[in-house]
Amino acid sequence: MEKGTERDNEIELDIKDLFMELVSFWQVILLTLALGAVIAFAVSRFLMTPLYESTSELYVLSKSTAITSLADIQTGTSLTNDYMVVVKGRPVLEQVIANLGLHETYGSLRRKVSLENPSNSRILMITVRDENPLIAKTVADQIAEVGSDFIAMKMDQDAPTIIQYGYADGEPVSPNTMKNTMIGGFLGMLLAVAIIVLSYLFNDTIVTAEDVEKKLGLNVLGSLPLEDAEDDGESVPAKKGK
Repeated sequence: MEKGTERDNEIELDIKDLFMELVSFWQVILLTLALGAVIAFAVSRFLMTPLYESTSELYVLSKSTAITSLADIQTGTSLTNDYMVVVKGRPVLEQVIANLGLHETYGSLRRKVSLENPSNSRILMITVRDENPLIAKTVADQIAEVGSDFIAMKMDQDAPTIIQYGYADGEPVSPNTMKNTMIGGFLGMLLAVAIIVLSYLFNDTIVTAEDVEKKLGLNVLGSLPLEDAEDDGESVPAKKGK
C-alpha cells in the first residue's frame, strides 16, 4: 500500500510540475492562440471563395393523387426516395447543362447538388451551391423543372408539383469565418501546448538535487556550494601565503 501511495504522489507531483511549466509559458500560449485565429480569419476572409445556395422544393403527390389510406402515404414516401435518385441522375443533370449552357460536366454539377427529404414528408428539397447566387437559384429551379418532366415522361407517374422555387438572398453559406477563426485559435493554442509538453517530457537536464532524485532515482548525499566567482565562470585567484 505504501509503494502505491508513493507512486501516486510522484504522478501527482509530475502533473503539478507540468501544469506549472505550462503556466510559465502562458504568454507563448496566448500568442499562438491569437496567431492561429488571425491566420484562420485571413484565409477564410480573403483566400476562400464564398459559396451561395438556393433551394427548390417538389411535392411528390400531385393534385390528381388522392390519399385514401396509410398505404398511399407510404407509397408517396417510397416514390420520394426513388425521385431522389432520378433527379440527381445523369439524364436530368445533363439536360439541365444543355438547357442553361453551363460550362459544367455531369460530375462537377452533381457535386454542387444535394437532395433532402424531411422526415415523414413527401417533400423533395433540391439545393444547389455555387459561387454565384443567381446561378445557384437558376440551376436549382431548372433541376426541379427538368426532373419533374422526366419523372412524368419516363416513370409513368404524375409529375411532382413544384411548390417553391429557389431564392438568392446574397448571403454566403460558406466559409463560416467565425467558426474557422475559433478553430484556428484553438489549433494554435493546442500546438503550443503540445510543444511545451513534449519539451518538458523529453528534457533530461539535471540542474538541482531534486532533479537527480526525480530523473535518476538516486539519493543525494551532499552538495558543495559554488562561490560567486565560480558561479560566474571566473577563476578565483589563490591566496598568497604570509
